[in-house]
Amino acid sequence: MASMMAHKASSTTLLRRSQKASSTSRRQVIVRAAEEAKMGINGFGRIGRLVLRATLDRKDVRVVAINDPFIESEYMAYMFKYDSVHGRYEGTVESEKDGLTINGEKIKTYGMMDPTQIPWGEAGADYVVESTGVFTTTDKCQAHIKGGAKKVVISAPSADAPMFVMGVNEGKYDPKSHTVVSNASCTTNCLAPMAKVGCQRQVGIKEGLMTTVHATTATQKTVDGPSKKDWRGGRGANGNIIPSSTGAAKAVGKVIPELNGKLTGMAFRVPTQDVSVVDLTVVLEKPASYEDLMAAFKEASQTHMKGILGYTEEAVVSTDFVSDPASSTIDAKAGIMLSPTFVKLVSWYDNEWGYSCRVVDLIRHMATADKQAGVVA
Repeated sequence: MASMMAHKASSTTLLRRSQKASSTSRRQVIVRAAEEAKMGINGFGRIGRLVLRATLDRKDVRVVAINDPFIESEYMAYMFKYDSVHGRYEGTVESEKDGLTINGEKIKTYGMMDPTQIPWGEAGADYVVESTGVFTTTDKCQAHIKGGAKKVVISAPSADAPMFVMGVNEGKYDPKSHTVVSNASCTTNCLAPMAKVGCQRQVGIKEGLMTTVHATTATQKTVDGPSKKDWRGGRGANGNIIPSSTGAAKAVGKVIPELNGKLTGMAFRVPTQDVSVVDLTVVLEKPASYEDLMAAFKEASQTHMKGILGYTEEAVVSTDFVSDPASSTIDAKAGIMLSPTFVKLVSWYDNEWGYSCRVVDLIRHMATADKQAGVVA
């Protein structure tokens, strides 16, 4: 119980308080770290806007430019300030023809359709968050490099870019060979820490099936409409539970090689605005008690995976995790065990905010490694 109280104080509650309480200090220009990572954002949708929010309480990263060909700066300011899920941004937000000023800091804005024309170098953006959902391959993201960026982080799975999940395999990032990388998906960011702890406890995962009960996203239809490739996906999101495919489980094999080919899964899209939950049912290599497994997750949440993996023993529901910055929060009371080698694990995640926080964390990790390697000044 005490651990859960600590979890709630350190995540949802304190996060919401900090967003409001810090609004006074935000009215002054933030004193920035000398070695801050300067970022650009391409695509000012759900993830693009929340990535910007996630940077504003930090001194080690700063967004200096945003590109979106479909949104003018005045509308950017409105969309950033008002959010139906995460609430109103309490800092100061002003718009000019060529940019935004947030808490006294200027951010250049562009409306380029061709990413090669975005002047990232001129704006000072070394790192670009590619969050349009369009440019998801290494080749397509080279356009940002041509515009002056040094590195690109794709906020989606990629067919060919190296994939990194914070708390799991970010240590494999190579500053000299990795120019375009993927932050994987929100579901992979939830699932991979769960799977890693299972492997680290030396019980091993023989095989497993994952189901994510996933909140509505922008790709879905508000009412029934055409969807040629996915007929069920064309049904109205507001009134249906929609079975869907997901590559999140298979992607875990890319970040944890020993699990390659051992996991697969599916999704159910449900009519909620935000917060999703993973059901991971696995056959263990070696027998273990449910209590021992939960003890391992609890320990990880307090030590080497603190801030990435959460743990709760309280009777929580999805809205309790809105604006929770963790990638994954194990629900000890929701999981069950049939036998010492067959167990169902349950973990919650804010598929918007938690994921956006990891995008920023990955960029900060890359910036530190790049500087040490002399790749980015």
